[in-house]
Amino acid sequence: MARTVMEVMEATATRYGPLPALSSKVNESWQSISWSDYRTQVRLVARAFMALGLKHQDGVAIIGDNCVQWFIADVAAIYAGGVPAGIYTTNSPEQCQYIAHNSEASIIVVENHEQLAKIQAVEESLPKLKAIILMKGADPADNVHGWADLPELAETVTAEQLEERMSAQRPDDLCTLIYTSGTTGNPKGVMITHSNITWTAQATAQTCAGTSDERLISYLPLSHIAEQIISLHAPMQMGACTSFAESLDLLGDNLREVRPTLFLGVPRVWEKIQAKMVQAGQSSPPLRKKIAAWARQQGLKGGYAAQRGQSPSLLFNVADKVVFSKVREKLGLDRCRLQITSAAPISLDTLEFFLSLGIPICEVYGMSECSGPATISLPETYQTGWVGQCLPGAELKIAEDGEILMRGPHVCKGYLNNEAATVEAIDEEGWLHSGDIGEINEQGFLKITDRKKDIIITAGGENIAPQLLEGKFKSIPAISQAVIIGDQRKYLTALFTLDPEKLNSELSSASSPASNPEAASACEAMNAYIQRQVDDINGTLARVQTVKKFTLLAEDFSIEGGELTPTMKIKRKVINHKYAPQIQAMY
Repeated sequence: MARTVMEVMEATATRYGPLPALSSKVNESWQSISWSDYRTQVRLVARAFMALGLKHQDGVAIIGDNCVQWFIADVAAIYAGGVPAGIYTTNSPEQCQYIAHNSEASIIVVENHEQLAKIQAVEESLPKLKAIILMKGADPADNVHGWADLPELAETVTAEQLEERMSAQRPDDLCTLIYTSGTTGNPKGVMITHSNITWTAQATAQTCAGTSDERLISYLPLSHIAEQIISLHAPMQMGACTSFAESLDLLGDNLREVRPTLFLGVPRVWEKIQAKMVQAGQSSPPLRKKIAAWARQQGLKGGYAAQRGQSPSLLFNVADKVVFSKVREKLGLDRCRLQITSAAPISLDTLEFFLSLGIPICEVYGMSECSGPATISLPETYQTGWVGQCLPGAELKIAEDGEILMRGPHVCKGYLNNEAATVEAIDEEGWLHSGDIGEINEQGFLKITDRKKDIIITAGGENIAPQLLEGKFKSIPAISQAVIIGDQRKYLTALFTLDPEKLNSELSSASSPASNPEAASACEAMNAYIQRQVDDINGTLARVQTVKKFTLLAEDFSIEGGELTPTMKIKRKVINHKYAPQIQAMY
């Protein structure tokens, strides 16, 4: 039965009232609020929003790092009949203005004065804006209210008035806006209904057999649908507890403290963990290196055997007890029964690295337009390199041109104020066109082979899937990121960035005198060392897929540099423009 977010929240708060819902680190200790308190605060903030003039279906923009106030503001906006829209903390004032204006935000919730300044810089171009709420601190501006001011504001709106707003909403009403990361232009506002998000969260929770005992950690941007489903809406279905990481830099420490039972890591997070582990392993004594190598051999065999339905061998069990259990404990994954990756392609090298350590990473595939997951992998049913089976209750198929199509209760209403893009994305039969190319095997597992729009067509008319090749070249230990170039050109080239975590050991292996990334990128010995490994990979590829030339870049791609989205996807258009001289030099 289709439900609203309020119906889910009320049922969960009633059933799991005293259990912890949200947890934050305050003065070096983790403190939690219960489901009862969570609901009480949501209702109070919803009434305060109404007191500030929030009308039915008005936008409520939210910009800030993951925290209790972010969750409460988001759910309170929905309770009051508003439509929350998350803004990435890395966005410029102009980007903030675009989303606030497009979502018709009458209230904007900001974390601190840094984010407040962005809104105040563009305030005059937001005619519908009535109030700004500051999560932390205070400000003298008349239209800015501190979080501590909300209880007093709420007193002017009765509980009955809030109930009227809540009961007026229907499951098929617009509930929240998720803005696409804008890799190809201005972000589009994906219109997600109450039933879209509650159905998807319930299907996810049920598929993962989630209970109120689950512990999760929230650290990815909440403007992204994957983080909203995994840390906000699925726990609301289960009565589980979400803890907020202090920062991305402290994620490793926080993982060991929280010891989550479910953990979502985007590929870049898994790659960084892998790089640190490889670096640490290189300084181990010879005997420990031998034991680790033996254990990883058993781990990879055992991991693939499990996928074939075979029981683990005695040697795997020994390796698990002696090595893998200690690795999981050191990472904070000793209680984790489901490690997930999503949001971007992950290399086979990284998947097999963790599989060899008894940590199978289950891939999930989806997009904002289908409210998050379209497929799910589980430890008992997964295949390395495949992104899982269709979410139960939904449909998945491959079109004649290889494009992945999805249909079901999770597919959104379309894009806000963009009928042309809506018609292009969702056809008359309700199929969502993903823009991804893939295949489905006999067991119903999906494999992503490329982005439809990213496909390179060479001057010779050959169609090349860059992501497939990039995954192969990223397996070179020194390489952090790889971007294949070659659209309308005679041959393929590549831009490589160097992995700062592995640089010192790789410079030693290359007999390079360089001591930093800038010197390494220009070093003949380092370039020759990389060339030998590129040649080895080229030897496994069809002639048209081989990389004829490459350029080592001095700096890694980053969100701040503009080459990565906040969820660490490559922005090809930006890279092509930013590194145009280096690209042209290879031709």
